[in-house]
Amino acid sequence: MSVEIRPVTQADRPVWGELWTGYLTFYRSELPTSVYDTTFSRFFDDGPYEPRCRMAWKGKEAVGLVHFLRHRHCWRPEDVIYLQDLYVSEAVRGTGAGRALIEAVYAEADALGCSTVYWTTADNNHTARQLYDRVATKTEFIKYQR
Repeated sequence: MSVEIRPVTQADRPVWGELWTGYLTFYRSELPTSVYDTTFSRFFDDGPYEPRCRMAWKGKEAVGLVHFLRHRHCWRPEDVIYLQDLYVSEAVRGTGAGRALIEAVYAEADALGCSTVYWTTADNNHTARQLYDRVATKTEFIKYQR
């Protein structure tokens, strides 16, 4: 499948919202409309540390999204990229859209001089982990959260 990866635009708000709802539903989460609105507006804020979004398109249909953040790191002088959210519509999983979204983040990281891109996923997210095992190195870190 051929997909086009491009930055989100203001006009993409409805389809972005549908995809992000799909992502949140997958992780059994819900967020208020105000968080959707705030998150979406941040994609268009200036500044190197604002969140960014890329969307995957198959023709005129939005089929995936990725959110990522650039941030400073105490163990290296260059910034790193945190890939916060990655979602591909169930109907197109396994067709290369997820890989294309990750590769778009890798390209952005390279352009910014960020040698590291990292993310977390659920231990039981077996389908996605098959892809992640092919495009990245699994670390031994365990996430804790307050």
